[in-house]
Amino acid sequence: MPYIAIKALPRDEEKKRLLAERINEVMMEVWGCPQRAITISIQDIAPDEWDEKVQKPDIDAHPEIMLIVSGEKTYEK
Repeated sequence: MPYIAIKALPRDEEKKRLLAERINEVMMEVWGCPQRAITISIQDIAPDEWDEKVQKPDIDAHPEIMLIVSGEKTYEK
């Protein structure tokens, strides 16, 4: 049962819904998840709060689980 939590700079609601729909489709296709198993949230983070609320506690503190960081893949193909 995947829970996908996205933290991002603010976007309009239409773009958030579009992103959620696309992620939803990929989860069903690639992972074979049934629709009822997927949960997706999108949390807006102000640019001036990014380092304190996301970069330091989520990205910097957990490099071992990062698959792509600042556009760079951290895994081998």
